[in-house]
Amino acid sequence: MEVNRDEAERCIDIATAALTNNQAEKAVRFLEKAQKLFPTDKARALLDLIARNGFTPGHDNQSGSSDGTGPRQRRPGEEDQGEKASQTAKSYTSDQLDAVKKIKQCKDFYEILGVKKDASEDDLKKSYRKLALKFHPDKNHAPGATEAFKAIGNAYSCLSNADKRKQYDQCGEEKRHPSRQGQTNGDFQADISPEDLFNMFFGGGFPASNVHVYRNGRYQRPAGQQGQQREGGFALFVQLLPIVILVVVSALSQMMVSTAPYSLSFRPSIGHTHKRYTETLRVPYYVGDHFSREYNGLNLKTVERSVEDDYISNLRNNCWKEKQQSITRCQWC
Repeated sequence: MEVNRDEAERCIDIATAALTNNQAEKAVRFLEKAQKLFPTDKARALLDLIARNGFTPGHDNQSGSSDGTGPRQRRPGEEDQGEKASQTAKSYTSDQLDAVKKIKQCKDFYEILGVKKDASEDDLKKSYRKLALKFHPDKNHAPGATEAFKAIGNAYSCLSNADKRKQYDQCGEEKRHPSRQGQTNGDFQADISPEDLFNMFFGGGFPASNVHVYRNGRYQRPAGQQGQQREGGFALFVQLLPIVILVVVSALSQMMVSTAPYSLSFRPSIGHTHKRYTETLRVPYYVGDHFSREYNGLNLKTVERSVEDDYISNLRNNCWKEKQQSITRCQWC
């Protein structure tokens, strides 16, 4: 779940800070908690690095030799590894780190997206696509990249909405710094999470029932979402209504069609058990118990003509099928 992922990232941040302060036991505890909440390669890599450097719960990273009786000596390069572990388990470039810092220093949504205040919707989309790919946590592992990614999504969510954009522009200098901890002014909360917005742009599909608002470090369900879901269900019903009507009318029409008074084969399930022959072509057919009383004279001739037509039609179909099968067998020979 997205909420668990966010909490796991918080635990990883706490663990990296603990490593910086030589609190290996605390770091291990929070990394294990992060793995339980939302398993990631980052947390696993940090745990592996701590294990390789000899850190174990109950001992800090400066004590404990191999036998546990004396101070532990650092191996060559260990200090550098510990410093890397305190920042991130995956590498990142200085350009990525500088880009994250630049986003955090932005004063408004327009500056975050790098567009002018009169930017069109196409300009906003183009800028968001470029920045979202650049700062997505799966691609950019620099510290603060997640917060920058959330700030970019929040900026686009606000400016792409005409009403929110108008209100945002009216606020002027009263807007708070938009990139701190991924939060913005309460009046400009994103309607969907940054990940959902990203998925909508890059093939994940628009989230119909998993929309959350990011508040106070957590994703929360908007208050009006349940009402929106009910409205969405009604809209779906309206869309399906013509299909339902078509199915019902088709079923009723089938029920209203009268059953033929004869069959070309013996069918006791519908009462056609009495065998007869047409007067002209002597075609055999089967009828019910009351056929003789209901059909005579002109009516009988009409029925027998239908029987002969059906019989001839069946013969033609069977001949065509046999011909096709014969052609197929010849092709395989």
